[in-house]
Amino acid sequence: MTAYIGLGSNLADPVSQVQLACSELKQLPESHVLACSSLYRSPPMGPADQPDYINAVAAIETTLTPHQLLAELQAIEQRHGRKRERRWGARTLDLDLLIYAEMALSDERLTLPHPGLAERDFVLYPLQEIAPSLVVPGLGALDLLVGNCPSKGLSRYE
Repeated sequence: MTAYIGLGSNLADPVSQVQLACSELKQLPESHVLACSSLYRSPPMGPADQPDYINAVAAIETTLTPHQLLAELQAIEQRHGRKRERRWGARTLDLDLLIYAEMALSDERLTLPHPGLAERDFVLYPLQEIAPSLVVPGLGALDLLVGNCPSKGLSRYE
């Protein structure tokens, strides 16, 4: 199955955090990284009293179930010192399972596609970079989603 993962950081050298996490995805069991997008800088979505984020999106091929993959992603976050102190607060690393094949799922641990995906430029633009013809389950063609989500200060990180 092809899965797409959002990566973000705004603490403890965010560029290195996201680059290292992209490399760590290559170590996931039963999985193979297909692509990692460029890095993007974005203003914080939540409280404004925090640094800008560095974001990227990765595509992987996996035989892990969505919940197994989520557990692996959370383990990577923990190794990076992720603390969940306040909603949308600053973080060393945030890994979000955005899309898993054509699956639609909603339970107490996981919602697929990721809620809010269609409104988040820092997800849509890097996703379009690596999967321009993607159709997001239940939401439609990615190019239309991007067209309906203007950039709110997002820029490619050089």
